[in-house]
Amino acid sequence: MDPLVRAGAAAPDFELPDLEGILHRRSSLLGRILLINFWSADCPHSVRADGQLLELKGEWGDRVAVWSVACNRNERMEDLARAAAERGVEPLLLDPDQVVADRYGAQTTPHVCLIDAAGILRYAGAPDDVTFGQPRPTRNYLGEAAAALLAGQDPPLTETPAFGCAIVRMEW
Repeated sequence: MDPLVRAGAAAPDFELPDLEGILHRRSSLLGRILLINFWSADCPHSVRADGQLLELKGEWGDRVAVWSVACNRNERMEDLARAAAERGVEPLLLDPDQVVADRYGAQTTPHVCLIDAAGILRYAGAPDDVTFGQPRPTRNYLGEAAAALLAGQDPPLTETPAFGCAIVRMEW
């Protein structure tokens, strides 16, 4: 499915609840960089990306907000809460009907979208260059894009193919 938004365009606004039912609206973070991470409790690629994100969040501090979005229909609430707590994911937003995932073109977990302080989508795709043929990352696309934005520059890449586990769009 083609996303409704491409890099360089205004990022669609959305509102999703977190695990506690508190609503989070994308537009509330205008003025800050926002990373949206389409996420899974079960996907080993999401686990790997969560480790990378913890490191990056340490570098970014409060300059970049990170929202992970659980978007698989088959993942139970208790499994989401357990995995999020174990992996330091907060907030974890819920998108079980993939409304936001579809608007941003997410087909796999992880799939990351980096939105600048003005609300423009500046990077979308894989957090790094891992593929079936390359199981260890050699390039951190997300880190490069965020560093560029934080320095007031354009990201070196604006889109890459996401690689990971397919988003489950039906209940089992």
